[in-house]
Amino acid sequence: MTTPLDHHEGNRTGAVKAARVFSNVVSPPVMFAILGLVMAIRETAVWPGFLWAAMYGLIVSLLPILFVLYLLKTGHITELHMSNTRERHLPYMAAVLCAGLAFLLITSFNGPALLRCLTIFNIIELAALGLINIYWLISIHATGIMATLVISWLVFGWQAALLVLPFVVGVCYVRLYLKRHTPAQVVAGLLLGVVSVWALTFIGCFQG
Repeated sequence: MTTPLDHHEGNRTGAVKAARVFSNVVSPPVMFAILGLVMAIRETAVWPGFLWAAMYGLIVSLLPILFVLYLLKTGHITELHMSNTRERHLPYMAAVLCAGLAFLLITSFNGPALLRCLTIFNIIELAALGLINIYWLISIHATGIMATLVISWLVFGWQAALLVLPFVVGVCYVRLYLKRHTPAQVVAGLLLGVVSVWALTFIGCFQG
């Protein structure tokens, strides 16, 4: 596989640095934390929605990030983006467990239905990515941002999806520019994002 442009710290300057920052900010944990907040507030009052979203963001987004940082600090992974697929197995398993815990809490305490659906999606998406990752480096960034677009469309309408569309284009461009993925890996990620969300509509999820 081609060495990513930002693999070495000394290369993270100028456009490469800007692309890396964009990739880190518009990442699945960040996008789903924002999406969870907006959906929870839509379904409940502002403060209850904020508290539910905070719980979701802590468990589903922040805890997996902290786990990855721990693995990085202890030398179990060599770099944050884990271009080596073998380094992704533990983070994927941890993320699935975190999403499962969030689902149990939201279900047990009668939390927002949309947020419960989002945790179901997280479990399915992360499990699928983890299985594919055994054989191939599919783009989780592409999956996450495309899923965000489709969920936004289903719940809030096409106008909301249009707001997300530039981020879809940006994420795809940046992942290719940084040579983190091939075009096929990015396209596969986009398709997985669409399919995994639409599949949940058959059990009544994301019906805004």
